[in-house]
Amino acid sequence: MERLNPARPPAGTVLCRLDEIADPGSRAFHFHAGDKLFLGFVVRRGEVLTGYVDSCPHTGQPLGGPTGRHVTRENDLILCTGHGALFRIDDGMCTSGPCEGRRLEAWGVVVADGQVITA
Repeated sequence: MERLNPARPPAGTVLCRLDEIADPGSRAFHFHAGDKLFLGFVVRRGEVLTGYVDSCPHTGQPLGGPTGRHVTRENDLILCTGHGALFRIDDGMCTSGPCEGRRLEAWGVVVADGQVITA
């Protein structure tokens, strides 16, 4: 489970400036601790940010795959590039695909003084 991953950044870690995430759009983040890796991503819609652990509930693979893209062209849903599953941005619920009815694991993020920070 990702919560026990030592590579997961602690609360208060500055990820980037808010203006470094397209609006609307997404950005991936990777952290290493020894041989452990944590993958997360943040979706931005206006001033609202939503973060998730970058792991498909169906396969465990990163959702962005080789493209690194986490949202559809319309920026209205999260997309698993591995098998086309679609997830709602606001709550991570899969609405289409082999993991329908399952959710992405939330990764808390907030904006403070123009910076995106882990919660």
